[in-house]
Amino acid sequence: MSSTHLVLHDPEGRLDTELPLDRELHKALVKAVLGWTGNPGLPPADLRQIALLLTGAARTVAADVRRAADLLPEDHAARALADVVLEEADRHLAVPAEGTARCAQSHARLVRALYERLDRLASVAPQAVTAP
Repeated sequence: MSSTHLVLHDPEGRLDTELPLDRELHKALVKAVLGWTGNPGLPPADLRQIALLLTGAARTVAADVRRAADLLPEDHAARALADVVLEEADRHLAVPAEGTARCAQSHARLVRALYERLDRLASVAPQAVTAP
């Protein structure tokens, strides 16, 4: 089985810092995916695409959480909690996305948890963190 990687030309290195997430889109997708009570009736390829979209969102929000946590003192409780959430996110994202509703829902829960952590960090240091 081969894997496909998307390679973007980013000579100025701004992709990671200047492309804001569409938080409302992600919230809507998370809500829809977590609202499934059984088989949503989607083909595995569509479920995998949803999981991949949520994976991309999770990676980007995790990077925002890391940047926000790094602004806090090493011994700050919010930073310690962010580290725990980020470690769990790293473990979760290390597993390839599958074309199942369970996988898509798992990724949706991860995105929700990362946004919640980002919001909590913003409440601790609002001048240093902006949650998109």
